[in-house]
Amino acid sequence: MSACRNTAAASICHREFTMSRQKENHNAPVVASPAATWKAVHDVTEAGIDPLGIAAPLSHAQVAWMMHPQELAELGAKFSGDLMAFTWHAWNRALGLPSEDPIQPHADDTRFADPAWKDSATWDIVKEWYLLLTRNVQDALYDTPALSGKERRRAAFWWRKWLNAMAPTNFLLTNPVAMAKAAETNGESLVRGMHNFLEDLRAGNVRMTRPEDFTVGRNLATTPGAVVFRNRLLEVIHYAPTTPQVQAMPIVIVTPWINKFYILDLNPKKSLVKYLLDQGFPVFITSWKNPTPEMRDVTFEDYILEGVNEAIEAARGFCGVKQVHAVGYCIGGTALSTWMAWANRKYGDVDKVPVAHWTLLTTLVDFSRPGDIEVFIDEGSVRWLTQAMQGKGFLDGKEMAAAFRLLRSNSLIWQYVVHGYLYGEAPPPFDVLYWNMDTTRMPFAMHEWYLRELYLHNNLIRGDALTLGGQPIDLGRIRQPLYAVSAEDDHIAPWQQCFRICTHVPAEKRFVRSSSGHILGIVNPPVTPPKRSYHVGVAHRRDRFEQWQSRAEEHPGSWWEDWMAWLKPQAGERVDAYPAATKRYPKLAEAPGTYVLES
Repeated sequence: MSACRNTAAASICHREFTMSRQKENHNAPVVASPAATWKAVHDVTEAGIDPLGIAAPLSHAQVAWMMHPQELAELGAKFSGDLMAFTWHAWNRALGLPSEDPIQPHADDTRFADPAWKDSATWDIVKEWYLLLTRNVQDALYDTPALSGKERRRAAFWWRKWLNAMAPTNFLLTNPVAMAKAAETNGESLVRGMHNFLEDLRAGNVRMTRPEDFTVGRNLATTPGAVVFRNRLLEVIHYAPTTPQVQAMPIVIVTPWINKFYILDLNPKKSLVKYLLDQGFPVFITSWKNPTPEMRDVTFEDYILEGVNEAIEAARGFCGVKQVHAVGYCIGGTALSTWMAWANRKYGDVDKVPVAHWTLLTTLVDFSRPGDIEVFIDEGSVRWLTQAMQGKGFLDGKEMAAAFRLLRSNSLIWQYVVHGYLYGEAPPPFDVLYWNMDTTRMPFAMHEWYLRELYLHNNLIRGDALTLGGQPIDLGRIRQPLYAVSAEDDHIAPWQQCFRICTHVPAEKRFVRSSSGHILGIVNPPVTPPKRSYHVGVAHRRDRFEQWQSRAEEHPGSWWEDWMAWLKPQAGERVDAYPAATKRYPKLAEAPGTYVLES
């Protein structure tokens, strides 16, 4: 019965128990029972053969459907109906008769955007057959009886990755666009495609852009400034002012150490840093060191106390102020939230806490539904990852980048395979994609703790379940006003889950849902005419996200402008601008510093 404990429904376990009590029939063919299948999958995972647990949810889904014949019959009836509609459509197209596609690609699926997939009856039938199969398989896995929601999502995810890989667009002989390009160029596109493939093979990666197109400090991260603080974990950069006077209260940005900081300073037109400078704010930002094997024992607590806390203290000391405004992005926001709980417990009095008010950008504190990344995180995969990290002392950034690309395999993998290998096109120059490929490592101790305590056990939202820096951590102690930003299409930190910070923090809160995703929803400068929009409104502690959504107002443009309208009245009087460095805080290096250049 042990094989049934993890994920099997009670009905399946009972049925297996009954079957095990029946008299053996030694003349019967040898067929693995569902319980035996469960145990075999479990043993494979335990042995490390399937560390990501791909086989388990797929096998569990198969067994669950076997044990629910009525639901299976209903599923078959639905597929038969879809198959009949497809057959009718195929006959009409073959006979040259007009026919509406029975299955339309999703709005964000651009694989079949070329007119050839619609104009040609042959290619339209190929496309519709593929969409018929993929849609029905996905629906079946999402509707699997007797499985938890998480296991259904995991099963659907891994099947979706396989189906994405098998798309007709990914193969020369089933891609009309690729064949047309080959004919038009007399095969030159295929020669260029082979060259691109060999280049990627040497690089060990499917390139999304050409590394030679960008250099940090030359055409990325070019805003002038100085490193004014450095320790073993981070450099703190203070930027040169662009206005003669500035707000008295500085902004301290805690960036994620999963990536490099310059996503917020890509170029002058996209730079959040430059925008804040032009709005008259002193800006400090963290640039984290890329961990080496010697940093294997660096902990999450170290990142809070030697990282977040030191950055805030450096800004306070530099500007001679009691309080700052702090901003946290992604895991930097999770760290800032932890620090805010720590500081409110340590200092007690609101006026003594070094942060007067704060902003979170696409940040999770509640990891109960952490988005698509959940498919990689369970006890087995964390245990395997821990063992893998122990030898090196870190998690390689390329491994993490590969996992994140797999989450969006069509747009981040197969699109570049098709355009690079089948069409023979060079990767386009794109600063965001270059930044995405400029990976960092995660220290062993920090990352193991982060995955186990936050993703697996979700202890950050449990009052006093964690202790850091000698203080029990409780988000319910945070009383500083909060401006929280989420992104509508964020698959890393879903906006509904980002909203959960509002239910745990009793302070005043203004919540924003920006259009676009995890990066472009944040790197979202005001432009004319507006490219994006956002919803914004006050959030109450007892709100569910649906209640907030019903009250929120939609605005065209960038949330940056709304943020400034919220922040400026709270940021103190205007004072003469601070220089980039001072005698007390001398320039240790020109911005963007030295840590960001480490590979």
